[in-house]
Amino acid sequence: MSLQFVSIPPTTDRKPVALIVALHGWGANARDLTSLAPFFNLPDYQFVFPDAPFPHPQVTSGKAWYNLQSKDAQGLVESRQLLREFLLSLESSTGVPLSRTILGGFSQGGAMTLDVGLTLPVAGLICLSSYLHQISPVAGSVLPPVLIVHGTQDTIVPVSAAVRSRESLTAWGAAVQYQEFNMGHEILPEVIDVMRSFVVETVSKSD
Repeated sequence: MSLQFVSIPPTTDRKPVALIVALHGWGANARDLTSLAPFFNLPDYQFVFPDAPFPHPQVTSGKAWYNLQSKDAQGLVESRQLLREFLLSLESSTGVPLSRTILGGFSQGGAMTLDVGLTLPVAGLICLSSYLHQISPVAGSVLPPVLIVHGTQDTIVPVSAAVRSRESLTAWGAAVQYQEFNMGHEILPEVIDVMRSFVVETVSKSD
């Protein structure tokens, strides 16, 4: 089993200089975040939007990284492995190394971003309206920089979850950029501006 995905190649004729991989939230699917790509205004980048592997229990076309309604996060172990293999495979299929790959996600996709991304030598991680699984990184490992963005009016994932994520990541030695917006469980245009700045700054450091 491998992850299905939507890919948006660079709008230039050149090979991609960097990758942005975006993970959708619970009940959405790969197409959910594709409309964001043009707003980044990064014509030399390739954008990749994978589908979570499991069908959502209620939403017909929706997908899930794991079952949020089960006590043991059913499916998380499988999704973790599939996502890791998928990210490692992108290096050969796109020609872009992990060191020039940004992994980001919204809500449950943000939790998967931190879960898997902290174990890989990616350029950076973006966590939107999300939370941190009960994980701890390998001692002595160098963690990628992380951008955390959250809405103060979020009724789905409280802003306290973002604060906890920031505190844990900082304690583990990660460089964390943290920003709150007066919004709910959503992605406003201003958030894309913050993400773009983080992406450009982070990828340029990998040169």
